[in-house]
Amino acid sequence: MKTQILGLKELRENMQKYASRTEKGESFIVVKKSKPLFKISSLDEVNELWETVVDFTKINKNGVDAKKVLRELRAINARS
Repeated sequence: MKTQILGLKELRENMQKYASRTEKGESFIVVKKSKPLFKISSLDEVNELWETVVDFTKINKNGVDAKKVLRELRAINARS
């Protein structure tokens, strides 16, 4: 899919729309005053840079308490 050019103001005013389109694989070069600022693209394009170590939403859809996680990690580390 071709990368599209998108104005910063348009992105700001319609963030959810472009987030959804990005999730579907579209990518955009965001410009301000005709100068490129950054590119937004789906994670599929950078998947090799992102590694999921633990997905806490599989334990609880709302995530887990960070203090509990740290307590457990310390306990595991102390046993080692």
